[in-house]
Amino acid sequence: PDHYAGTAAPGWAVAAPADAQPRGPWWTLFDDDELNRLEARVDVSNQTVAKAVAQLQAARAMVDYQRAGYAPTITAGAAQSRARLSQNVLGHSLAGKTVPDYSVGVSASWEPDLFGRVKDATVNARDNAQASEADLESVRLSIASDLALDYFDLRSLDRQKKLLDDSVTAYTAALKIVQQQLNDGAIDASAVAQAQTQLESTRTMDSDIDVQRAQLQHAIATLIGVPASSFALPQQVRDIALPQIPAGLPSQLLERRPDIAAAERRVAAANAQIGEAHAAFYPDLTLSATAGLESTFFAPWLTAPSLFWSIGSQLAGTLFDGGRRDAALKGANAQYDGAVADYRQTVLVAFQQVEDNLSALTTLASEADSEQRATSAAELALKLTTNRYQAGAVSYLDVVTAQTIALTNERTAE
Repeated sequence: PDHYAGTAAPGWAVAAPADAQPRGPWWTLFDDDELNRLEARVDVSNQTVAKAVAQLQAARAMVDYQRAGYAPTITAGAAQSRARLSQNVLGHSLAGKTVPDYSVGVSASWEPDLFGRVKDATVNARDNAQASEADLESVRLSIASDLALDYFDLRSLDRQKKLLDDSVTAYTAALKIVQQQLNDGAIDASAVAQAQTQLESTRTMDSDIDVQRAQLQHAIATLIGVPASSFALPQQVRDIALPQIPAGLPSQLLERRPDIAAAERRVAAANAQIGEAHAAFYPDLTLSATAGLESTFFAPWLTAPSLFWSIGSQLAGTLFDGGRRDAALKGANAQYDGAVADYRQTVLVAFQQVEDNLSALTTLASEADSEQRATSAAELALKLTTNRYQAGAVSYLDVVTAQTIALTNERTAE
């Protein structure tokens, strides 16, 4: 696109893939030591990352396996056997005799890659290995992002927990005041009931925070690869600054996204698979050689007269297979088309995600300012309503209503 809809920054640039560049510990921009310590444990202990590493190692081993097709195959062996021919076989000099046989030999065969079958198979494996490497980076980014999100959600709950704890303390003190006023005959019992209701409702919300915080703490434990029962994060209330995002950064990050790189590499692998399917239409040339020693008796086994050898070549091709090779080629082309569609869809989704988050950042920044103003207004309204209640101008229900509005806005602001 010429520009992002979620930002006013103009201009465009030709994409320059940079997924091989090191991404670095991006979470350190938030300047939170506890988050840094948790993120450092992901590569070491997270089991999803460990599985992705194993899959990458398997993909790299497949590259070596396919590349071995360029080299000859050499086998060696030794054998000893005894055989007896039927005595009733006519015209055979060994009829009715038991004959031992001792042999040792070496065989070599090599199939030159005349039509690129091995080359395309190696390229296919290499591209799949690169895709697996990008998959690993995608897993690492995803796990690190999930950990950061859960951590920030937990710290948000910590702030709400402190707010609710402070509110419970304040409402408890208010309840004692209205109870004393009731005892003095200054108010009726409805004010006490309202104060009691407000206190217990806030305690319930406070307990709900504990449940949510425990679940997030358990999720973080799983992400860093430890049992949930053995992990705990102490409550902490601190301000976390959001890093500034330069206007051109989203495009640069798109060029470095490993999921896009993986999709592109799978297109290349599918293209190489078409080459493999084409090579099946051509004959295979095999060069072979065998040499060794063979003797009926053990004593002269290792002498020059026991030597045997052979060398030759074979050119063989399939003349008719009922359309199997043609079907394989069509299948390879279809898989390529599917890989191209996956790649394009991955890129489109990536642009969508950038647009979504740029729009969200712009909207949420404005919303945060509005919510801060609403919170300040609610706190002022609560103060004024409390003063009017103490002066006898309003009922305690007005105080409860103002407290509820103020608490709701404060929680939203947090």
